[in-house]
Amino acid sequence: MPDPRIPLEPEQTYHIWTHASGSENLFRSAENYRYFLEKYTKYIYPIADTFAYCLMPNHLHLMVRFRSVEELKAVIPPLQGFETLEGVNLFLSRQFSNLFNGYSQAFNKMFNRKGNLFIPRFHRKLISTDSYFTALIAYIHNNPVHHEFVKDPAEWPHSSWHTYLMAKPTKLAKQEGLSWFGGIDAFLNFHKEMKKKDVVLQFED
Repeated sequence: MPDPRIPLEPEQTYHIWTHASGSENLFRSAENYRYFLEKYTKYIYPIADTFAYCLMPNHLHLMVRFRSVEELKAVIPPLQGFETLEGVNLFLSRQFSNLFNGYSQAFNKMFNRKGNLFIPRFHRKLISTDSYFTALIAYIHNNPVHHEFVKDPAEWPHSSWHTYLMAKPTKLAKQEGLSWFGGIDAFLNFHKEMKKKDVVLQFED
């Protein structure tokens, strides 16, 4: 279940992260990573813009800004209580629960396992400052570096880093994300500087 202390609200931006239950991994193969993103597109893209993501073997990080109430009503069938903030929070939280549960069911079937795959509550943190916004994008992309899987974010295939560098159309909110840095060169330089710093606790407390 989601953490009830921090509500999810329209037009607000959040850092969302979760990890596997116990010592298991969330992803064992390239197909697992691909399938998770397919489910993510189904459940999260209609309700939020995504600025960054990184899928690691036993945990994941997301940076999203939820759409306005008007936008949500345009893509989501009417729900009882949706007009209240509490109802909206419940619906947005449920979409993440649907994502994690749907992926877990497919994962369990693929590997003939039972039980919870994710921890019971996914973490969330409101992004309330401009400096937090840019630093979080860089932190998420550098997460595989911090965990010593790779030496550079470009070496990790399961993050939005690569999408930021590609010219083709994408569902990622790439252009707005780049504008926060002032362009691609500033984006790359900022990530390079962040890679040198120990910023894990700043984002995961």
